[in-house]
Amino acid sequence: MTKEEASKRYQIPISILNEYESWGLCGAVKKVMGAWQYDDTDLERLSTIMSLHDMGFDVNEVETYMRLLLSDEDTERERLDMLNKKRGEVLNDIHFKERQIARMDYLKYCIEKDKNN
Repeated sequence: MTKEEASKRYQIPISILNEYESWGLCGAVKKVMGAWQYDDTDLERLSTIMSLHDMGFDVNEVETYMRLLLSDEDTERERLDMLNKKRGEVLNDIHFKERQIARMDYLKYCIEKDKNN
């Protein structure tokens, strides 16, 4: 399937497909009459790439992760470390947001308390 078909059918932004192609990690992707052709392996990899982007990985982190994933070496530890690091960052963001909400709730409480007195 072409880049445009893959983008439409699987809702993958063209920018992600361009990244994938630029990394040279394409499996059986080949050019046919000037258009890239994607197979099922490529679509599985693109699904992983989309998941990594959705998790907050930046472009460089996604590329690093994918290179590790597709390496002939044992890279489970490095990939787990990347996932754990990102998980920690997300948890820190969540905790920061929870503190913001608590402060808002306190200010609301103060306003309502003053209003009722």
